[in-house]
Amino acid sequence: MQKRKEKDQGFEESLNSLEEIVQQLESGELPLEKALELFEEGVVLARRCQSQLEEAERRVDLLLRERKEIKVVPFDQQKAAAMMVEPSRAIASDDEEDEDGEPERKEGSQDDSIPF
Repeated sequence: MQKRKEKDQGFEESLNSLEEIVQQLESGELPLEKALELFEEGVVLARRCQSQLEEAERRVDLLLRERKEIKVVPFDQQKAAAMMVEPSRAIASDDEEDEDGEPERKEGSQDDSIPF
């Protein structure tokens, strides 16, 4: 019955289940067999979530192409990952950087950024 229920889960439910599994595994308090069982279940859920996201992306792409409203641009996973890790650096990546990898300041420019 549990397997049938999992198969009918939507994206959000699958993602919530996956997050619960990750928390349990990260606790480090599970016996090996239970951890392996949960890991296997997590892999299935992760694949299901990925599949559902890909399907949603295809549907959005199709709808946009049919309406010819928006130019569809392929998603750049590396650029998005860089922005999530260091959003300010990803934005400043077009600027010149000094030897420490920090954006160079132009002479006479003032730092009007908030210090926190």
